[in-house]
Amino acid sequence: MRLAFLGTPQFAVPSLQALHRAGHTVAVVVTQPDRPAGRGLSLRPSPVKQYAQELGLPVEQPEKLGPEQVERLLGYGLDVAVTAAFGQKIPPGLLHGPRFGCVNVHPSLLPRYRGAAPIQRALMDGCTSTGVTIMQMNEGWDSGDILLQKEVQVGPRETAGQLHDRLAELGAELLVQVLELLEQGRLQRRPQDEALVTWAPRLRPEDQRIHWWRSAQDLANQIRALNPWPGSYTLRSGRRLLLWETGDPAAQPFCGAGAPDPSAVPGQVVALTAGAIGVACGAGQDGGACREILWVTRLQPEGRRQMSAAEFVRGHRPQLGERWE
Repeated sequence: MRLAFLGTPQFAVPSLQALHRAGHTVAVVVTQPDRPAGRGLSLRPSPVKQYAQELGLPVEQPEKLGPEQVERLLGYGLDVAVTAAFGQKIPPGLLHGPRFGCVNVHPSLLPRYRGAAPIQRALMDGCTSTGVTIMQMNEGWDSGDILLQKEVQVGPRETAGQLHDRLAELGAELLVQVLELLEQGRLQRRPQDEALVTWAPRLRPEDQRIHWWRSAQDLANQIRALNPWPGSYTLRSGRRLLLWETGDPAAQPFCGAGAPDPSAVPGQVVALTAGAIGVACGAGQDGGACREILWVTRLQPEGRRQMSAAEFVRGHRPQLGERWE
């Protein structure tokens, strides 16, 4: 097929790579404009732009897709437009202009987790399975007909970064299958069940903050959902302390330590072991007694590198009884 590819972050790169390898003609790649990044805030191209340039593909970077841009894209004689984490609303002209319209790669089992952060929200909710949906785009938000869908299991300690990479590769595989089936006229569309819709809104700064009254399982899910970006934090002596990894609350030897002292307050350091720092949690929002321990195994003091719990204990000397706010 002759197609336009619209995508921006690393998640979209395997899809572009798979389309190119499958022999489709990528007439044009559309991605977000270069953005300031790094300490020097120099302009940095998106991962999709970098890969497209390696392939020698034409790249366009409109700040917003308007009528002129849509007309120019349709001038390429497109069979289909493909989007994967593009980051802009697709205008109706591009949704319906190509012969097969516009298809999208979405990393969830739609209609669950429509929105900007489906991977992170699924992990924060403790989902044990998720997947990828290839859908026919319409004017709504992730509401188009399902073309192909595949479920995967989520590991109990799998991070957002690890799950992201798996779903990106799966999405690329399904996308190639969908275009083949579309061309052969053998694809069965399935409308989404609106009664089953859940949402995955964009991550907010408040999603990063650790609330120690929550359960150990909820906190472990939050921490892995925000790894490798943007990270979860607590405060130690008024400075941010990023938490990156924890022990599995359901696995030995961590649960073998039992509950903390009934007098412990949420966020209080109650145990220091060779490989983990135990912090009291699970008091509930109403302020009951702490019932659980979150075992922190990897963390990062403000302005420093990531380190293991053992390194942190040696270098920063946390004390039993100190409180992380």
